Amino acid sequence: MRTKFILFVIAVTVILACLSGCGGKSKDMNEKIKDIEFTVLGEDNLPEELKQIIEDKKEKEFKITYQDNDYLYICIGYGRQETGGYSITVNDLYMTGNAVYVDTNLIGPEAENRELYHAQEKESASYPYIVLKTEYFDKSVVFD
Repeated sequence: MRTKFILFVIAVTVILACLSGCGGKSKDMNEKIKDIEFTVLGEDNLPEELKQIIEDKKEKEFKITYQDNDYLYICIGYGRQETGGYSITVNDLYMTGNAVYVDTNLIGPEAENRELYHAQEKESASYPYIVLKTEYFDKSVVFD
């Protein structure tokens, strides 16, 4: 009887060790390995093909990636805005075991400037977007 109990405890311990080991690996795959260095590119520095893709998509929100030589371009567009005065911040760009994660925010004109933009740019919509250039990684890009 005592032998069966000891075997049962060993079996449960082995099973729990396997389960925690398997769960730990998938959790590790989503943990940040490193921050990724990047450059924000202006329209003049974009490859021609990428410029055209952005032009075709700018009316609506978009999230795309583009590869050229040894570089990865991560592009986030916020669609048509009624006025100018918008900016985009990059909160995070980092690598995990299985993906590259990017997080950005669109920042609108401050309340006191909003009316000024409306008055000055009644007919001038804007299409805010950002292009991040980094080294190429053979991983999926996740947009947060």
